[in-house]
Amino acid sequence: MERHYKPADARARFPEIVQKTMPGESVIVTKENRPVVKITAIKPVTRTPGTGKGIWMVPDFDAPLEDFAKSV
Repeated sequence: MERHYKPADARARFPEIVQKTMPGESVIVTKENRPVVKITAIKPVTRTPGTGKGIWMVPDFDAPLEDFAKSV
């Protein structure tokens, strides 16, 4: 269910709006009875185990860089 707020009401009730959108509800901010902003929660990206197969590092990954050693 989407709730509608005027900009002044949305500003005054922002913490409440954030709490309502976290479980998946959307909030619409209207200006002159026209929707101008939709506030929704961001769904976190889930990482899938095993998706990094084929990624490798060079054997001297931890070795100091030549340019850096000259400046020290």
